[in-house]
Amino acid sequence: MKVTQHIENAKGETLFSFEIIPPQKGKSIQELYDNIDPLMEFKPPFIDVTTSREEFIYVNKGNGLLEKKLTRMRPGTLGICASIKHKYNVDTVPHVLCGGFTKEETEYLLVDCHYLGIDNVMALRGDAMKDEQSFVPTNGGNKYASDLVSQIYQLNQGKYLHEVMDIDNKADFCIGVAGYPEKHLESPSLQTDLKRLKEKVDAGADYVVTQMFFDNAKYFEFVAKAREMGITVPIIPGIKPIAVERHLQVLPQIFRIDLPEDLIAGVEKCKNNAEIRQVGIEWAIQQSIELKAAGVPVLHYYSMGKSENIRQIASQIF
Repeated sequence: MKVTQHIENAKGETLFSFEIIPPQKGKSIQELYDNIDPLMEFKPPFIDVTTSREEFIYVNKGNGLLEKKLTRMRPGTLGICASIKHKYNVDTVPHVLCGGFTKEETEYLLVDCHYLGIDNVMALRGDAMKDEQSFVPTNGGNKYASDLVSQIYQLNQGKYLHEVMDIDNKADFCIGVAGYPEKHLESPSLQTDLKRLKEKVDAGADYVVTQMFFDNAKYFEFVAKAREMGITVPIIPGIKPIAVERHLQVLPQIFRIDLPEDLIAGVEKCKNNAEIRQVGIEWAIQQSIELKAAGVPVLHYYSMGKSENIRQIASQIF
């Protein structure tokens, strides 16, 4: 079932969902199941599964020589989606990237999703590789998330890259995209970023999931400005609980977000990680209570492969 259908069927009730990351290459999927199991009591209608683009690594060849090779550290997104769908009878949302994929590879991935009965995809541009100063599209790939959305939308119309249009054998994906309440780090302004979001929606996106934020006022302002611009699709807030002290530096650095002074002060008073985790849980609970009271369609949690803090938050909200 499509994410938008789940929202419609909820008739105004706020739903619970979360996002997981695939295990590192070579690890078992059982650890993933162990972290999903405790969250199933909250009846998530869908679970997002991230994907990773290729990275350069350097392999020591001896004699002081290094070989530069491409690799993917966390492959298996589609297989994990199929596995979760089968094991838990829940819809899954694989993330699909521009970076690292040609349009042909993207089409093959989407065809595989269609074969497996996956109804939803999250269309993202993806990040630059670590040795790139800015994002460089793959040769033959999509440059922007809006281009990727257009490709998926065309597939929904039965239009493949190198074949005649086939309206009798078309996909019907519900397309999610990312939104940034504090703007994308590469955007010169929030208004410009909202224009980019409008382009994605106009290209065929059906719903938006926001990047994490820690001040609900920024989400509410973002939604209001999006509505003023004519963006009418559901806008789902993304929540991540602070878990360790280094999040105070890492999250603003990576995602270009601001942390509220009260949250910073609360973390800095803590004597250990257990206390910090509790501060993060309590902050996310208060965020969730306010957002649910405001009638958001879904509360979407970034679990990063760990579920205990998400379980504690959800137990107070759902």
